[in-house]
Amino acid sequence: MRPALDLDHIVGRALHLLDLYGLASVTMRSLADDLGIRPSALYWHVENKQTLLAAVADRIVALAKPADGVAATTRSLREALLAQRDGAEVVLSSAALGLGGSAVVERLRAALTEAGADDADTGANVLAQFVLGHASLVQQRIQAAQLGAFDADPDAVARDFAAEFDAGIAALTRGLNVASAAAR
Repeated sequence: MRPALDLDHIVGRALHLLDLYGLASVTMRSLADDLGIRPSALYWHVENKQTLLAAVADRIVALAKPADGVAATTRSLREALLAQRDGAEVVLSSAALGLGGSAVVERLRAALTEAGADDADTGANVLAQFVLGHASLVQQRIQAAQLGAFDADPDAVARDFAAEFDAGIAALTRGLNVASAAAR
């Protein structure tokens, strides 16, 4: 018996396809095939592919563990982005189009507000751009390493660039006048 077709199930299956095959292979047709339905049936639940990807982006961000402090929040978001194949690209592109991924900024704004940042709104946007950009770069390097085009162990790439990420967050939070104890 096929599970009920609802947005939650559709997004879950899209996330599964994303992990298996990557973003380029997540199409409305491939998702419909995976669900055992006709592509037109998907449009009862999602307006178009960008709307679907926005929902996938929101799911990826929702998987970030709650964290205390600015640095811990950024690390949690980075881990969630890197945990899904092409996760950073999905969230970045959805956020760029204003369709999804806004929870990244919301989480960062809350952490910055709690830390006493001078301008939590601007700071959240700046940090979000850094988190999304850095995670995207790391994911591209992981994929290049898997193909032999980047000289590194694919399993070590995220770990190898973690210190660089932390240094960037530290520099940004200093510039945002976040108390050092709160930034941890």
